[in-house]
Amino acid sequence: MTSSGRVGRPKASSRATLAEAACELFLEQGFDATSITDITRRAGVSRSSFFNYFSSKSDILWAGLDERLAELEQRLGEDASGDAIAVVRAETLRLADGFAPDSLALGIVNASAMGLEEELDREAALRRARIGRAVAERFARAGSDRVRAEVAGAAWGGAVIAAIEAWAHDGAGRTSLRRFLVRAADAAEGIRPTAGAVRQLRLVARAEDFDAALEFYRDVVGMPQAEAYEAEGGARVAILDAGRATLELSNPAQVAFIDRVETGGDAPSEHLRVALEVDDTAVTTAKLEAGGARVEASARETPWRSLNARLRGPADLQLTVFQELDRP
Repeated sequence: MTSSGRVGRPKASSRATLAEAACELFLEQGFDATSITDITRRAGVSRSSFFNYFSSKSDILWAGLDERLAELEQRLGEDASGDAIAVVRAETLRLADGFAPDSLALGIVNASAMGLEEELDREAALRRARIGRAVAERFARAGSDRVRAEVAGAAWGGAVIAAIEAWAHDGAGRTSLRRFLVRAADAAEGIRPTAGAVRQLRLVARAEDFDAALEFYRDVVGMPQAEAYEAEGGARVAILDAGRATLELSNPAQVAFIDRVETGGDAPSEHLRVALEVDDTAVTTAKLEAGGARVEASARETPWRSLNARLRGPADLQLTVFQELDRP
């Protein structure tokens, strides 16, 4: 997360030299006890040179990220495309481009030794709010009501800072920030800035052997029971939590294509098929088969980089389990 300075500046007065000197002093004597004069003396430059690159001690830690956030704010402010969520995600992931370990990552990892805990908390909150404001304004322009836009913006601001902190603690020099931003963006996308007319998608299945089906989907597949009710005549229902719900609509040509990819055409899709995203298709398939499901087509990689298997589960549900191979 370095940036070029002014053309022709003396090497000794570079931003990197000042940042290195500052971090050394923060480790040696603590953030509060280190003055700007201490830093410039250690770096061998004048006090005025310091302010060519930084506005304060804290700026030494955050300047690199702040430059990227300024670009994020500008791009979101200028964007007028239709899919605001896709734009916010793309611009958030763009923060990782060329993002290398710097004084911020060092400060996060050594916060206690440098006496930076309160400083980092305070300054991180400002950046979360800054990102949140830019994102909320973009969502508001897309038609979201103000409350939902603000809540979604706060989620994205928190996601970015959480990703940077996780990246630093994981060993910033050994892994990519993008990996953590992808995970954080996935979480932030769950906070939708707009509300549709449908609040929940629920699939209702008739199970002749209710107990067996409940045990399979709750205990083997891993869908926690959210609600359960009984009524006269032995009527029973259990509502299981299946995570994020979407409705995939496919025309006949797409269904035929999917069948060729997933099964070689040996197990045609029924009118309704349940698809479950999992972390590991092979492991899940073996687990479901051991729990009573019948494998209709073993796991195979698709052209869109997922690993799919097809099974027949209790309540006569046709299942696809899929693993997104490019997801961290």
